[in-house]
Amino acid sequence: MIKTLFVFGTRPEAIKLCPVLLRLRQEPEVFEVKVCVTAQHRGMLDQVLSVFGVVPDFDLDLMQSGQTLSQVTGRMMIALEPVLDAAQPDLVVVQGDTTTTFCGALAAFYKHIPVAHVEAGLRTGDLRQPFPEELNRVLTGRIAALHFAATESAAENLRREGVERQSIFVTGNSGIDAVLQIQARLQRNPLPAPPYLMPDKKLVLVTAHRRESFGSGFDGICEGIRRIAQEQDVQVVYPVHRNPNVIDPVERILGDLPRVTLIPPLEYVAFVDLMTRSMLLLTDSGGVQEEGPSLGKPILVMRERTERPEAVTAGTVRLVGTDPAQIAAEALKLLRDPQERLLMSRVHNPYGDGHASERIAGVIRSFHKEKTLD
Repeated sequence: MIKTLFVFGTRPEAIKLCPVLLRLRQEPEVFEVKVCVTAQHRGMLDQVLSVFGVVPDFDLDLMQSGQTLSQVTGRMMIALEPVLDAAQPDLVVVQGDTTTTFCGALAAFYKHIPVAHVEAGLRTGDLRQPFPEELNRVLTGRIAALHFAATESAAENLRREGVERQSIFVTGNSGIDAVLQIQARLQRNPLPAPPYLMPDKKLVLVTAHRRESFGSGFDGICEGIRRIAQEQDVQVVYPVHRNPNVIDPVERILGDLPRVTLIPPLEYVAFVDLMTRSMLLLTDSGGVQEEGPSLGKPILVMRERTERPEAVTAGTVRLVGTDPAQIAAEALKLLRDPQERLLMSRVHNPYGDGHASERIAGVIRSFHKEKTLD
């Protein structure tokens, strides 16, 4: 029996780890799966857990308003130690680039427990973009025993850093597993159109909340959105993150515009539904860069750098930074030119085929077998 502990704390982590842990639970004779959530982001995390029917075995409930990175890191490390003592896992599984990811990996390392890193190898090469996520990824990569890279490019990043080749596995991204599962669910049971949608308008869906853009960069993002919303045939819908660094500029610059609809963060199924209804996605989110192409949506990324260059190379994503003129120009080009939009929409998704969770389960099974034989 392989005792496996999943540690995560945010909505994006839950979206990408729930398909993996549920896949492992399909083999109860092989895997004993436990779940620990730090609740780094409480409300949005709970929504995803509910969608996938996952109930945590350990809920640390560490979210506090206004806490600093140092405070949340310290509290997380202290809280994780007794969880590891109680669960006694053979393997700790973390995902991505959050503070929970790094703390989960470090706490396991201190207990001599192997770590598996889902979505390993993403790099911008700049420790401050995204901040602090790039550092979290790099440090977790130094700790992990198993590296599940979504793409060959991510795997090559790890090889260049000296990670043992036999510990790196190209699996695709489990976030694609999640979005395709939800898309299939929506096709069987469609949701009614949200009442705030304007059916005669072209829908632009926005997600933006990255820490490195706070301040002038975020003002630039909002100004770019404002210019797009001046088009009479466009509606912008923006589920707004609850961070004051996001809410304040959004409400100041966009709050009184008739074709900009500001809504609270959506639960995951409703968000996937809204992505399918949209004509264009504007985002600074990593997950949307991966999920959108699977739904056939062109994506503009409002960041200066991305750790997901495969999508830019493939043509499913364009980097537009935080300059309002560039954001507006690229968005309006896609909204006005159906052929331009079609070219981006039809490109093959470089991030996977919806079977990453199966591959990850197989690697963990083999890894444990080899360790047992040793």
